[in-house]
Amino acid sequence: MARERRARNGGTPATTALDRAGVAYSVHPYDHDPAAASYGGEAAALLGLEPGEVFKTLLADVDGRLVVAVVPVSGQLDLKALAAALGAKRAAMADPARAERSTGYVVGGISPLGQRTALTTVVDASALELARVYVSGGRRGLDLGLDPRDLVRLLEAQVAPLARV
Repeated sequence: MARERRARNGGTPATTALDRAGVAYSVHPYDHDPAAASYGGEAAALLGLEPGEVFKTLLADVDGRLVVAVVPVSGQLDLKALAAALGAKRAAMADPARAERSTGYVVGGISPLGQRTALTTVVDASALELARVYVSGGRRGLDLGLDPRDLVRLLEAQVAPLARV
């Protein structure tokens, strides 16, 4: 009940999606510094989490279509691995303005959950080694913690090794 109230009063599309699906999650706000060099690194540090537990949501152009990649902030997205996971020839980072238009979120606050347009999503395989992962809650300064299996199920995501350290 408290979660439903929060979603209506200051929640995000990500929290609304989790509430509607009945998925247990935790909310982790933090004071975002606009000068931070890495949004995910900042979240991990301020929330006292290991960088391998905090996942960033990146959008890529894969053979001309937008795709979501969810990888730990401790690594980088391997674009060749993403293309291979999807049976594609080429992947490149998406234009930030296109990513914002498609998802309905701003860069640095793009959540894999509750996006305006449902996109093919690939989650790095390391997520399934954890009991809990943390992803953007849909705005800068807000992360959500949840079971990675719930994340994969809700997103109907493919799981593949995508991160390089």
